[in-house]
Amino acid sequence: MSINKILGIFLLTTLLSCMQDENPYWSKGQSLFEVQEIFNNERLPNIVTAKDGTLIAVWGWNNVRVRRSEDGGKTWGSEIPIGPGLNTGGAIVDEASGDILIFTEDTHPPAPLHMFRSKDNGKTWMEEEITIHSDSKGNIPSMCMNEHGITLQHGDFKGRLIRPSRVYAGGNGTEFWHLHYTNAIYSDDGGKTWQPSEPFPIYGTGEAAIEELSDGTLYYNSRRHKSTDGQSPLWRYTAMSKDGGHTWENPKISDVLPDGNQHSFYGLMGGLVRLSVEGHDILLFSNIDMPKKEGVADFEFQKRWSERKRGTIWVSFDGGKTWPLKKLVDEGSFAYSSLAAGRKGTPSEGMIYLLYECDGGGKIACFNLNWLTEGKHWKEFLRD
Repeated sequence: MSINKILGIFLLTTLLSCMQDENPYWSKGQSLFEVQEIFNNERLPNIVTAKDGTLIAVWGWNNVRVRRSEDGGKTWGSEIPIGPGLNTGGAIVDEASGDILIFTEDTHPPAPLHMFRSKDNGKTWMEEEITIHSDSKGNIPSMCMNEHGITLQHGDFKGRLIRPSRVYAGGNGTEFWHLHYTNAIYSDDGGKTWQPSEPFPIYGTGEAAIEELSDGTLYYNSRRHKSTDGQSPLWRYTAMSKDGGHTWENPKISDVLPDGNQHSFYGLMGGLVRLSVEGHDILLFSNIDMPKKEGVADFEFQKRWSERKRGTIWVSFDGGKTWPLKKLVDEGSFAYSSLAAGRKGTPSEGMIYLLYECDGGGKIACFNLNWLTEGKHWKEFLRD
């Protein structure tokens, strides 16, 4: 065989190997990061990526509104009003129809719930009558305040819409917090009717996030709203579902992911997203990275606001088993957050989006996996 043929085979093999190794969020090793403010008052973030790649940022404490980006987050259109009340999170892109669903509540929950649907990638919205059934304890879930929902892509429940929810059992006063529990609601008819799941197996929880792993298992990550003893720092709680999100099993306390300021006993809503990379379960989690100071026991309730800083991303390459990588996003004010991932073949391809509360407004950070790893190849973080 001639040297030219040998060289040609070598080059073709190398090219095929590179193609097989393609991870759109790696951006061929080019580091990308930028941040801009897109909301200048109120709070409560959610962000999703429509099927055409349009970014839909949902926001609002008194008046829910949406902003759209059709160019991968570079520019944003004017605010589109949805209605009065709270953005209660759980926005969902229906992967079958392409419709986008968002939820609101009239006032701080428990309160009347509303669902709005967009059939044109977030340009227009119409309220829709829905039915939400009671859970096994006779409670109607509240929606406030949770990470976005998802459409299940695998197994017997493919096509199911599911989003985190919660129950304010007994009331919203602090004396009832130990009775609260987080759960999920799911729909098998495109969002017309919703069935609550069984409660998350640890009480005192609220404000959760759900992602589906490549084998169809659901990974559930929840805020512990307040420590049971009123002093102990909080860590995130996790569980799994094998039945499409109806029941949750194997509850654990994370020893890596913080639930807000570890110098406080009061948790914080975090963001969660899975990157769509063939054969891998890469999860990203957002919260604040403020470890408890040694020798200081300052668990004042009001500290939960003034000491929400140092927004950080944690990365798991094995579906949430381990979290070997973290990266600071914003040194300053940082509170509730929501994560979304770009879609292949659209202007959002290869990018990750973090919408977060900051100093009375909302910022959007756009970045890729190379920025998170600081140039170290992402496959070096994979477990054998």
